Amino acid sequence: MRIKQKPEDFSVKESYRFDEAANGRHRVYLMDKQKLSTFDAVNRLITKFGLKPGSISYCGLKDKQGRTEQIIAVDGADVDMQEPDLRLKFLGRTDKALSARNITSNRFSVTVRALTHDSLAPLNLATAEVNRLGVVNYFDSQRFGALKHGQGFIAKDIIRGDFEAALHNYFARPSELDRTEDAKVKGFWRDNWGQWDARVPFEGAKKYHRILRSLRDHPNDWMRAFLQIDSDYRAMILFEYQSFLWNEGVRRYLQLLLPREHMFPMRYQAGTLLHFRDASPEVLNTLREATFPLVGPDSTFSDPKVAEAMAWVVGREKLKLSDLRIKNAERLLYFKEEQRPLLMHPHKLVVGRTQNDDVNRGDIKVNVAFTLPPGAYATLVIKRLFHFEYTEDTKDEVRASQRPRLVATERAEAHVEEAQAAKREAEGPSRHRTLASHSTRAPARATSRDPRPGGRGERVNVPTRPERPAPHARPARPARPGAASRDAATETASDSAPVASAPKRASSRDERSGTERKAGRFGTPGREEAPGKEARPPSRIGRLARPPRGLDAASAPEGRSDRAERTGSPRRDERSARPARAPAPPPAFTAAPVPEPEIPLGFRAKQQKRKDVKAEARVEKAEKQRLAAAKSVKKQKRK
Repeated sequence: MRIKQKPEDFSVKESYRFDEAANGRHRVYLMDKQKLSTFDAVNRLITKFGLKPGSISYCGLKDKQGRTEQIIAVDGADVDMQEPDLRLKFLGRTDKALSARNITSNRFSVTVRALTHDSLAPLNLATAEVNRLGVVNYFDSQRFGALKHGQGFIAKDIIRGDFEAALHNYFARPSELDRTEDAKVKGFWRDNWGQWDARVPFEGAKKYHRILRSLRDHPNDWMRAFLQIDSDYRAMILFEYQSFLWNEGVRRYLQLLLPREHMFPMRYQAGTLLHFRDASPEVLNTLREATFPLVGPDSTFSDPKVAEAMAWVVGREKLKLSDLRIKNAERLLYFKEEQRPLLMHPHKLVVGRTQNDDVNRGDIKVNVAFTLPPGAYATLVIKRLFHFEYTEDTKDEVRASQRPRLVATERAEAHVEEAQAAKREAEGPSRHRTLASHSTRAPARATSRDPRPGGRGERVNVPTRPERPAPHARPARPARPGAASRDAATETASDSAPVASAPKRASSRDERSGTERKAGRFGTPGREEAPGKEARPPSRIGRLARPPRGLDAASAPEGRSDRAERTGSPRRDERSARPARAPAPPPAFTAAPVPEPEIPLGFRAKQQKRKDVKAEARVEKAEKQRLAAAKSVKKQKRK
């Protein structure tokens, strides 16, 4: 089963109430958002209209993956936004900021996809169990986004007093699943940690400007910098770890109350949850009326089983309840103690008719609608109804399902780069040119930027230096005593040397060291060679193609007529007098075809694809082992 494959598959509508006042300072809006978290939507409004942090209040947090409606209140300002993913509708005014007391319930409509007809019978049984028993009121994976994105529990760093580690995890640890500007900013500060004067080349850096300003003024005051984070987000960081402790405590509490055969596990982002299929009437009445505490440093427990469960959780985390009091920041960073119902009961639960799935071909889909109290998670109800085939997504599956277009674009770009690299490798270095291309090329006019005053930033045409004409045949260099071997080696290279290039500099002998230094290419100093040592022939890079055989070599210079007769190569003056050929046209570059974006695979197709990949990996591993065994046998035979 799959959920949230489309934004409209997960819809939330908030039921609200507020005291309307004609001249109230808070403007109330109905916010309709899509593929945005509540924090992202509020930050966008604050940035666009220049509002103060904390000037927008709301009743609760809504899911990012889906389309949600909730009310917000703006303090002292009129705003309006009508964008595809964020719309506002004015409702009225009120004197007080919004809070959780202004929300009464949430109505959910969820489309579940990638189902088969065999799933209908277990679904009917699970629906009856939910209506009779309810669902354990856990915090679901959405609450633990920091774990999903690799930041861990930042509250643990705060409890230890390590605010530097908390800041590093907050804005210097990018997520593998995030491709936004925020991830680029975090990657920049990960690489430049401690260099607070560095300039971030991304627009998303405005989100952290208060933290960076505090670090520039007080580089070692990590607590002061951490307190520059928005107060709502600071509370969310602490509440995330407090929610984890609540989940673990309730799981242990159920183990103390219910037999093992009545429960079944279910994976989620922070570990494993326990749900129950059946319970005795006494235990069921106890669970319906029970609440479980979100613990703080001064928490006390009247129920001995609740105390035992929380003692087990705190001991496993190697903490004490008194450790939850943050030293030197008790009024700004604190764990708020409150009671949370242990069970939730979905109201008006409706399971719609099955339809053909338009996303996963060959499967069916079904719509489930229900109403939950504030703070309850609809995804837990869906997972409880479809627990028989629900599995937690991996990072690769999340990346492929959330960003199919991005994955296809990355593959297309990689394919184009590989094609261009292969073409450049096939063409070879740019220095492979013919004699005609050197001698007949017209002087070009290069385009550059004029760095002088008055011409800064403007493009000017600068005539390039014309190429030197091909020299005529030069007389043979007189032989020096003791250098016959070097002359014989250079005699072979001179026939294939470029004619259009400048004449080679004469070699000079260093009298003090008794060595000879040759001039390198383009007049750069070459390597030193001992007298009498044969010179290494030049590299093939930059050589010209050999002239056709069979030409007259009778007028070759002295000392080279034998070679001209043997190879049939013309003299140097004949080569310079020969008419130049037209330059070869540059090869036409054809861009590699961009593959079309792949259609996202269905659930069963993904399973089959994973099986195929594993089978190929096993075959490849067996082949490597076979080759390694054969190699070892050969080594033993040699010994």
